[in-house]
Amino acid sequence: MKPIFGRGPSLQLRLFLAILLSASLMLADSRLGAFANIRYLLNSAVAPLQYAANLPREMLDVLRGQFSSHQRLLTENKALKRDLLVMKSNVLLLDQLQQENQRLRELLGSPFVRDERKMVAEVMAVDSDPYSYQVMINKGRVDGVYEGQPVINDKGIVGQVSYVGAHNSRVLLLIDPTNAIPVQVVRNDIRVIATGGGRNHQILLEHVPSSTDIKKGDLLVSSGLGGRYPEGYPVARVTSFTFDNKRPFAQITAKTTVQFDRLRYLLLVWPTDRSKMKVNTVVADGKPIMTAVTPIDTVDPIILNMPSSKPTDLVVPTPKKVNNANQ
Repeated sequence: MKPIFGRGPSLQLRLFLAILLSASLMLADSRLGAFANIRYLLNSAVAPLQYAANLPREMLDVLRGQFSSHQRLLTENKALKRDLLVMKSNVLLLDQLQQENQRLRELLGSPFVRDERKMVAEVMAVDSDPYSYQVMINKGRVDGVYEGQPVINDKGIVGQVSYVGAHNSRVLLLIDPTNAIPVQVVRNDIRVIATGGGRNHQILLEHVPSSTDIKKGDLLVSSGLGGRYPEGYPVARVTSFTFDNKRPFAQITAKTTVQFDRLRYLLLVWPTDRSKMKVNTVVADGKPIMTAVTPIDTVDPIILNMPSSKPTDLVVPTPKKVNNANQ
């Protein structure tokens, strides 16, 4: 009797076709980004599940807060009042110091401006990959988050946004081996590049000569170079400085100021709008020798009115040689 359904291709042929189709799809996604929109839609569809999974923890936090003892709340309230009094006394001269600092930076032509916009975000999930250090936060494209946006907390630099979904985003932590940040030593303003050490509280300073004036205990802050991270935020503190005469560079490790195993609330930072900055180029003998970035509304009109060989260039007069009267 002839079977009703004809026999299909062999299992080996089906397996070969499935492998070929899978490899083609992976190649198209990695090289051409053909499925970026599909991934974005799937991430948006999964976002409600992530919020639902995070709901029990929020409910437990609410219940724990409601059942806190009255005496504990009174003790914390008194401690907070004492801390607030100390903070208020420290802030009395803050406005005056800020104005003085701004005037000094205008004289030096520094672009250090502190008017960033910040938004609070909450950590929803932690990446389980042991070779990747990323967390998921509850802010996305609808909140104005963008890829490469710096992320901080109350201790210092946390990392940068690596992927943005509709309602959530992924943050690449500072300790990830693929992440790097330009830093400077507070004690002497030496600038170096720090990379993630692949551990919870460690970063590495690479390609630093052994003669560099860096000591154990030095505080490292973000230098602002590259335009990715804002200037002046704490990053880490040097824990070891070792070198070998057979190697050209020293081995330097530092402990981050942020405790990455206890992240809960983060701050998304929108740096100063670059459209409000003006680039001034100083020219001598027809060649640019210095570039300074300053806010447009703070440019000194006396500097702009200096004699120039071109309408838009500033000319530095050649200093005259002064004879020493004692010679």
